[in-house]
Amino acid sequence: MIAIIDYGCGNIRSVANALERLDCQHVLTGDAALIRSCDKVILPGVGNDAEALQNLRLKGLDRVIKELRKPVLGICVGMQIMCRDSEEVAAGSPERTVQGLGIFDSHVRRFPTCADAKVPHMGWNCIGNLNLGKCRLFEGLDSLKYGRYMYFVHSYYPTLCQDTIATCRHGDILFSAALKYENFYGTQFHPEKSGEAGERLLKNFIEL
Repeated sequence: MIAIIDYGCGNIRSVANALERLDCQHVLTGDAALIRSCDKVILPGVGNDAEALQNLRLKGLDRVIKELRKPVLGICVGMQIMCRDSEEVAAGSPERTVQGLGIFDSHVRRFPTCADAKVPHMGWNCIGNLNLGKCRLFEGLDSLKYGRYMYFVHSYYPTLCQDTIATCRHGDILFSAALKYENFYGTQFHPEKSGEAGERLLKNFIEL
């Protein structure tokens, strides 16, 4: 059973639909005990990092996530809030960054605006530098025709770090497309929106 953490952040239903297509048992929940009892956990997210973190902390789920010793997959904002900090603060906040969960040794920064790289970074892009030996999420991707093309929608990106297992380039910025630390995984792209390649990645996560 996979728990999809429901903490008032967007994109939860599309992740659930993707698991349904894979005939994977799952539950949408914000209940700490149920999250702890499931075999694997997905932390999805669309929206503002600061608001997502606040929602988690109000429910006490930030502590629950950090204590998990089963496979956990953060998607988009779900991965960003697992990083050390983020420049995406709440509207009107005087702070320059918001503190993340600190699971991944990465900092979330805003893309600079330039002529050849629009913000947000939206659409299909190729991921590279896959650490196939370190992460089973990528198994079988290279056997697919477009196995390295994933769907992105984001204005902020996680910096490169020791936890980076895949990269992507937008304009002059090379960023972490995927991260891994111990039992924690993260993708900046949306596997649930990435066609056959994304479906394969989710299947790999289910089978960890």
